[in-house]
Amino acid sequence: MSSIKVMNFTISLDGFGAGTDQSMKVPLGTGGEELHEWMFPTKRFRAMSGKDDGTEGIDNDFVEKAFENVGAWIMGRNMFGPVRGTWPDDNWKGWWGENPPYHVPVFVLTHYERKPVTMKGGTIFHFANDGIEATLEEAKKAANGKDIRIGGGVSTIRQFLQGGYIDELHLAVSPVFLGSGEHLFSGIDMVGLGYNKIQRTEGERATHFIIGKD
Repeated sequence: MSSIKVMNFTISLDGFGAGTDQSMKVPLGTGGEELHEWMFPTKRFRAMSGKDDGTEGIDNDFVEKAFENVGAWIMGRNMFGPVRGTWPDDNWKGWWGENPPYHVPVFVLTHYERKPVTMKGGTIFHFANDGIEATLEEAKKAANGKDIRIGGGVSTIRQFLQGGYIDELHLAVSPVFLGSGEHLFSGIDMVGLGYNKIQRTEGERATHFIIGKD
């Protein structure tokens, strides 16, 4: 049976998952890229850009684990790219080049229709405009018994948390303050939603929390 997971989602010490003023040049907002400094040097992350070096250890293990048994992804439109409103054309195909790191069907939440985009390596971007419940059902079919990974941005994860759909949430807490931006937990009663099982692991550059339900 599929599990619905958030993996490797990074927040700051003050709870922000992205900064302000996101743009093509600054896709994670002001200070947002600094959140992910724990991940950038790892061997698994470096391999995604064709490098054969990088650090090993606890942080790298979490990056590795995040890609295990994944049959489908769901992500928000902000994670897919900077284009807003109706799709002007089919030119934008994500931040990741011709061979994105997903290699499974990816469902991009949007309010606007667009035909699927097939990329190298088995990634197919589907543009889902029927809401999170219908999208989740489609993702379950595509995953064929494997796990479904919920990607960013913050708004997408908040929707799935508030709906109680997420079985496991892995947060990497980076030792930085953003001060402002998109806050992950603001107004969300995690205990009321049943998320009261917490495991902490100290990595080399981040503290990792696995959050689930009893």
